[in-house]
Amino acid sequence: MKIRLGYELTYRCPQPTPMILNLNVHYTRAGDLDRPDYMSTNPAVPLVLYRDGFGNWCTRLVVPAGLTRITADAVINDRGFTEPVVPDAQQYPVESLPEETLVYLLGSRYCDTDNLSTVAWELFGNTMPGWSRVQAVCDFVHRHITFGYQFARPTRTASEAFNERQGVCRDYAHLAVTFCRCLNIPARYCTGYLGDIGIPAVDAPMDFAGWFEAYIGGQWYTFDARNNTPRIGRVLIARGRDAADVALSMTFGPNVLEGFRVWAYELRAA
Repeated sequence: MKIRLGYELTYRCPQPTPMILNLNVHYTRAGDLDRPDYMSTNPAVPLVLYRDGFGNWCTRLVVPAGLTRITADAVINDRGFTEPVVPDAQQYPVESLPEETLVYLLGSRYCDTDNLSTVAWELFGNTMPGWSRVQAVCDFVHRHITFGYQFARPTRTASEAFNERQGVCRDYAHLAVTFCRCLNIPARYCTGYLGDIGIPAVDAPMDFAGWFEAYIGGQWYTFDARNNTPRIGRVLIARGRDAADVALSMTFGPNVLEGFRVWAYELRAA
């Protein structure tokens, strides 16, 4: 199947403002792009691409004073399969984990493991290690948090989401990631596109989505505590320890986001 995806962001800045944008499709999906997700700006400004420490494609630019429109419109090939469920995927003991996964056991900006370790073991210590334990975490977080865009707050940590019991998709992911790390399961935060493909369309403006990956059974598997069901057509943009590592935009000066639009939908054959 083919998925059309893209975004249009409009910023107003009172002065020239440096930015770092994390909006390109992840390099692991670059070969699937049928039409590349080239970024363009109006007015045109120089764009410099680089790979960050997690392997994500980032773009540096300086937007001028006034209104700047940033957009991309791509088409990607997707297998069209529902994400796998592997109930027999086993949890590795910490001493057997690959070194590159160990950073995803540590606390981070939004995943404050020191505040939730006792809670995690009280809630999930008696569950079967491995896939069942991660799924138990997702089931709990899915029930525990009430979703609402009005609940969005960029400073909310996982423990605050646990206590407040409300948030958006990033809060679901942060809480699930934190519980997994407390339970010695490497977990990393992900952001990307998730359109209403294979499910009834939601009557609401689309946004970028947040989910996570857990390392069990010798590989990384996708989990989504917000939706809590395998999906079709998920397209990764970036991975990191938490949302601080994969911010869609970082601006180094005053600005107002005056327009925000995201799309991801299946292209049907004519």
